[in-house]
Amino acid sequence: MTFEDGILLPNYRLPTEAEWEYAALGYINQNPLPGKNDKSRGEELIANKQVYSWSNNVNGLRDTRHGSWQGTFMANFKRGAGDNMGVAGGLNDNAVYTAPVNSFFPNGFGLYNMSGNVSEWVADVYRPMTGQDADDVAPYRGNKFQTVDYGKEGKAERDSLGRIKLRDVTDSESVKRRNYQKGDVINYLDGDSTISGISYGYGKTTLVSNKSRVIKGGSWNDRAYWLSPGTRRFLEEDQSNSTVGFRCAMDRVGSPAGNGRQTGINYKQRRQNTRKQ
Repeated sequence: MTFEDGILLPNYRLPTEAEWEYAALGYINQNPLPGKNDKSRGEELIANKQVYSWSNNVNGLRDTRHGSWQGTFMANFKRGAGDNMGVAGGLNDNAVYTAPVNSFFPNGFGLYNMSGNVSEWVADVYRPMTGQDADDVAPYRGNKFQTVDYGKEGKAERDSLGRIKLRDVTDSESVKRRNYQKGDVINYLDGDSTISGISYGYGKTTLVSNKSRVIKGGSWNDRAYWLSPGTRRFLEEDQSNSTVGFRCAMDRVGSPAGNGRQTGINYKQRRQNTRKQ
């Protein structure tokens, strides 16, 4: 069976900040010759460095294509003080608050409103220096490691939906590991230290806490600066806002290039050249 059969599906979750930003930029539209199968590898080029999530007019906010769309805004955002949609009779984005999810033009991956409409939650705990602290591959800040809950009888327990229960890993269980020595590493490399008594100072020197989660993408009430996928802000995870929404992601297994594609470069076997004696 495959995931497409709908019998086995991974859990839905919030995307990580890295996943969200990758999806928002949709750089496949900037590739002059993307590979469509294993025989055509595709180019390793990006035609333009995007500012926003759309590939048309990558550094601007208006559609440049000729026709009735020319000059229209590419997202739902706040153009200026007191101007959330434009002038009567000529509304610039035609939405004072949120617009329907399929409004405006999708990006290279076919995703709508990755810039504007509402900002979106991602899974990462916010720290201002994450860009310098994070790993290059699949970075994520906010790990609380878990393991299977075997219960009192030493058997894996299941919840009401049949899923195996997990419990948080304790620090004593982690102390001899090589990849992490604490069960909760949300504060990793952020300056906090339980040993020396140094803390991030929530409510005293900062509003950033362990409940601060990153929000991305800009909203109907934000200026154009926040529409860039690279910008980031935060909100406490137990709070809500009329400008913040979310979209779900799910884990995927298989080739990075897509279903049915190979992983790595698979060269055909060839004879080695031999000199004639």
